[in-house]
Amino acid sequence: MTRLTVSHTTVYRYSRPVLFGEHRLMFRPRDSHDLRLINTGLAISPPARVHWFHDVFSNSIAVASFQEAAEELRFESNIEIEHYGLSDPDFPLEPYAETYPFSYPSEEIPDLGRTTERHYPDPERRLDGWVKAFLDGQGQVATRELLSRITAAVGQQFHYERRYAVGTQSPIATLDSGTGTCRDFALFMMEAVRALGLAARFVTGYLYDPALDEAGASTVRGAGSTHAWVQVYLPGAGWVEFDPTNGLIGGANLIRVGVARDPGQAVPLQGSYSGAAEDFLDMEVDVRVSSAGSPAPA
Repeated sequence: MTRLTVSHTTVYRYSRPVLFGEHRLMFRPRDSHDLRLINTGLAISPPARVHWFHDVFSNSIAVASFQEAAEELRFESNIEIEHYGLSDPDFPLEPYAETYPFSYPSEEIPDLGRTTERHYPDPERRLDGWVKAFLDGQGQVATRELLSRITAAVGQQFHYERRYAVGTQSPIATLDSGTGTCRDFALFMMEAVRALGLAARFVTGYLYDPALDEAGASTVRGAGSTHAWVQVYLPGAGWVEFDPTNGLIGGANLIRVGVARDPGQAVPLQGSYSGAAEDFLDMEVDVRVSSAGSPAPA
């Protein structure tokens, strides 16, 4: 078990006071057998009325409503958790699922629903060609090995770059550009494994890098901001975490906040303001994850 603290601050700045529409926040981690929420705190400026609800995926959503105009909008979230993430990729599988291809049990197919369906156009079947190259023309391949190779290949073949623009680029755009963010890579892998008939979900959350506690310098991609990765449903193991941005399997350092069928349903923070486009100056996001008792990096 690892006890972790997460500090997440987002600030929007404007050239003059503007009025804010509702803002939807997805900051609160999902309690489970591998993650226990200890403390939470949320501060918003200017003051806001906040109400909570569970979305269709049972994610905890906060909705902030504002009355005051301001030149700055600030959200500060602080949480403390106990984390029991899986670090051993040798997860148990049902015997029939140890090799690919396999079929999901008929009683699970209705519940997996659209997580097995592809959501983005690929008229030339280019993503199919990319992912099916990992089958090497074999009739069967070990499921763990197949997913391990796909996860590693995304991080090796594509260049990671931060991007604060709204939205996630399509898998074909990632394939064409050879670059992307963690959200782009998560979507790319999700659609790739769906092309193989596997159920996959998009995950948003945070990434803990122990090196930041020890040396103050990150050794992984995606620390210092919100992070995104993929879950693949495997009979016997359930929803298994795959982080293609860093080539990691298992959720040892992944703090799950929200899961969704599509990235557009798992945006950490979204909202609107009333004013001219040029009123917006900039935004700043600062995320710090550290082990409890260790100082956050300056």
